[in-house]
Amino acid sequence: MRWPMRRTFSGPARWDPFEEIRRTQERLNQLFEDFMPMEEWGGGRVYTPAVDIQEEEDKLVVTTDLPGIDKEDVQINLREDMLEISAKTGKEKETEEEGYLRRERAYTQFYRAIRLPASVKEEGSTAKMENGVLTITLPKLQLEEPAKKIAIE
Repeated sequence: MRWPMRRTFSGPARWDPFEEIRRTQERLNQLFEDFMPMEEWGGGRVYTPAVDIQEEEDKLVVTTDLPGIDKEDVQINLREDMLEISAKTGKEKETEEEGYLRRERAYTQFYRAIRLPASVKEEGSTAKMENGVLTITLPKLQLEEPAKKIAIE
């Protein structure tokens, strides 16, 4: 079997399978980063899921994907004009075969803080998790009637 040859300035070179593996790994890493961006947070890597915000007349609807996360593992905090969504989950798998015991643990963290485009109120806010998609509905804070003018005598 002949290896594909590449011509370089120093003469013919052999194909390097390890270099090909390294380049493929870099492409895969980039693909995963594009799909699920991660940031450093508290000494570890945390997924920062994409968030969609839809502004309607009387409410904001915030939607984000949290695949593989149970609703019990999600925390939602509202602080002034910031909405914080965080989730932490862990899974453990144990396999025993012919005298070998194998335990694997996987932990996933999600965190996203979003500055809201309008003032909202906590009362009447709802959150629903369905098929890995979190939908949060936040009623807008209605401003009081505009001030009435008083004529000066």
